[in-house]
Amino acid sequence: MSVELVVARIAEIRQYVPGPVPVQVTDSPVAFSSVLASATASPPSRSNAGDSAATFAAAEVGVREAPPGSNDSPRIAEYRRSVPGGPVGPWCAYFASWVSARAGTPLGDAGQGFARVDDVWSWASRTGRTLKRSDVPRPGDLILWDEHMGVVEKVGPRGELTVVEGNSSDAVSRRNYGPDAGGAVGFVRPGAR
Repeated sequence: MSVELVVARIAEIRQYVPGPVPVQVTDSPVAFSSVLASATASPPSRSNAGDSAATFAAAEVGVREAPPGSNDSPRIAEYRRSVPGGPVGPWCAYFASWVSARAGTPLGDAGQGFARVDDVWSWASRTGRTLKRSDVPRPGDLILWDEHMGVVEKVGPRGELTVVEGNSSDAVSRRNYGPDAGGAVGFVRPGAR
């Protein structure tokens, strides 16, 4: 198992494990109920889901097609399986669907994910998940170009972006873009409504 896979698995498990709960010893009869209340985990916030998505995506950097140009490998097949009936082919949307599902913000009305960038954009537009031009993207948001997409990993102070993209030079690759986002069509915030 590669280091990247181990890091991704650790990040995946961490989202299900609540942080430590401080316990105070007291003679008060309500001590147990207050400890119990503080231990109740709330659902992850959007920012946590976005950070998780960025972490999952980053952990996959370096996954490559085998053989090169095949749009396939054992790991890429896992991304493809995140979308029911997904055939071997361009896989950037499979990758984004896989990342979003792992982060707790699956794509699609039933969380089914998408095989095509156009379908991601159509769903996001219909369900109010596209960002306005004035909105600043955040880690975990999806960036879409014409027939390609990626996951925003970082946003710099001047709007520069670090993006993790599946099917970029036959691999999961990290790319940097200026404030123009490389001519992106737009952004999608998977968990927004």
